[in-house]
Amino acid sequence: MCKILCVTNRHLCRGDYFRQIERIAQAHPDGIIVREKDLPEAAYAVLLSRVAEICQKHSVPVVAHTFPHIAAKTGVDALHLPLGVLRELDAEARQQFRLLGASCHSAADAQEAVRLGANYVTAGHIFETDCKKGLPGRGLDFLREVCATVSVPVYAIGGISPENTPDVLKAGAAGVCIMSGFMQSEDPSALAAAFRK
Repeated sequence: MCKILCVTNRHLCRGDYFRQIERIAQAHPDGIIVREKDLPEAAYAVLLSRVAEICQKHSVPVVAHTFPHIAAKTGVDALHLPLGVLRELDAEARQQFRLLGASCHSAADAQEAVRLGANYVTAGHIFETDCKKGLPGRGLDFLREVCATVSVPVYAIGGISPENTPDVLKAGAAGVCIMSGFMQSEDPSALAAAFRK
């Protein structure tokens, strides 16, 4: 079965952000990565706490993003980082987290992330997406290369749809990351079911 990570982006949300998070959590993705990295730290801490409460209510893992010390202070034991930020995180700080992921854009990135302690990576962007307007996707061959290079789960991100998910899984991905699909969906449970078919 396809694993699904939701990546949040409040700018894509058509209605109330926390109501949408609640609906997404009710769809039971395998995790919600709270990516709002443009927020100041204090505002991110408040938002992360609220999302973590919603996720806990629905038994959905919550994954902090960008701010390791806020994650630790909030009691969130899963963290996703851009590779550049992961490089700066010392070994002791890394060990605070049960789950540590990194965003990778090459096979070499993925190998480095694993050396630095990542136990999963995201690889992208795979297909053309509005989030990266004008940039062609890296494609399935890129995804195959990343998956063949590391022994940890790889999640494909960028332009992923229920229609192209079978190809992504055939390329070796453990699952998919969905941002705009979930943030804009009126029925996240139906969308999750479509990905899991």
